[in-house]
Amino acid sequence: MNEIAQIRKLSLYIFFIPFIAVNLCLFISVNYNLLNDTIFLVDEIGKSGFTIPYFDGSLSISRASRTYPQFLIFKPSMIITACLLYFYWKKNNLLINKFNNISDKNYYFKTFGVLSAVFLAIHSVLLGVEIDLKIFKLLRRVVLLCFIIFEIVAQGLLVYNFYKLRQKIKKLYRGNILNLKILLVIILSLVAVLSLPILATSGGVHFKHALEWNYFIGVISFYLLTRLFWKRDL
Repeated sequence: MNEIAQIRKLSLYIFFIPFIAVNLCLFISVNYNLLNDTIFLVDEIGKSGFTIPYFDGSLSISRASRTYPQFLIFKPSMIITACLLYFYWKKNNLLINKFNNISDKNYYFKTFGVLSAVFLAIHSVLLGVEIDLKIFKLLRRVVLLCFIIFEIVAQGLLVYNFYKLRQKIKKLYRGNILNLKILLVIILSLVAVLSLPILATSGGVHFKHALEWNYFIGVISFYLLTRLFWKRDL
C-alpha cells in the first residue's frame, strides 16, 4: 500500500531529525571550544562542561539548544519535524479509513496528532525568545505541556485503532512491534502522571533534566517502532 510506504518513510525522518538535532546541540554545548574564533562562537549560556545529561541531568535540552549557534540547528529541525508530524497523522488517518472501507472520517488521533505538531512548531519558535514577563514564561510551559499531552494521546489512540484492526491487517504488520508500541505508550503515560508532583516542585533539577532527555527519546522512539511495525514485503 502506498500509504504504508509513505508512513514508514515519514516515521524514520521523524525519529532521526530531532534525535540528531538535539544531540548535535548537546555536542556543541560540551565541545564549544571547537567553535572558538569562528562566526559560530557559542553563547555563554549554551556552554557546558562534560556531561551525559541522559544520566546526570547536568544540562537541559532548552539550555543546550536555545542559544546561538545551537538554535540554528534546533529550531529548523523541530519545525521540519512538526511538518512531518502533520503528514504522518494525516496519512495514518487515510490508512485507517482504507482498512475500515470508509473515506472521509477524521479520527481523534489525527486531531490530537495535528495539534501536537502545531504546539511543537510554536514551542520551537518561542524557544530562546527572552521576554521578561511571567505570562510569557507560563505560555512557553503551557505550549510544551500541550505538545506532550496531545502527542501521547495521539499515539495511544492510534495504537488502539491498530489493535482493533489487528486481525484484519495481521499479514501487514509485526505483532511483537505492536506490543512494544502499546508498552511504550503505557510507560510514557505513567511516567508523565507520576512525575507531575516532582515537576511541580522547585528541587530535583538534575532529575528533571535527565527525565526530560530520556522522555524525549521515548516519545520519538514511537516513530522508530512505526518504521519496524509494517512489513517490507507489502
